Amino acid sequence: VQLQASGGGSVQAGGSLRLSCVGSEELGVIVMGWWHQAPGKEREFVAHISRSGRRIEYGDSVQGRFTISRYNGENTVYLQMNNLKPEDTAVYYCASATVWPERRSEDEYEYFGQGTLVTVSS
Repeated sequence: VQLQASGGGSVQAGGSLRLSCVGSEELGVIVMGWWHQAPGKEREFVAHISRSGRRIEYGDSVQGRFTISRYNGENTVYLQMNNLKPEDTAVYYCASATVWPERRSEDEYEYFGQGTLVTVSS
């Protein structure tokens, strides 16, 4: 599976961005997630969504501000990011897993796409 993320950019605090991730294959059979990595820090879980879209989980730092969704017909997963904060500045990666990542750990995902940079200024 090849994953292509896009939609990053620069925005002021309080603003919004929507990231997209397009898969090279049928995404309807796999779990999709978003991770981010801030400068000097480890990659961190943001959100993931089940095949059907009915099961969703978010990381504590984005709960209530970010929304993950998917459109299997176009092999695309989205991350709507609202009320962005400077601490959201990071490279954002989409990822796929064949089994639900119970531990929200990187090693539970089989593929990571290339990242897209999000910069939030104060």
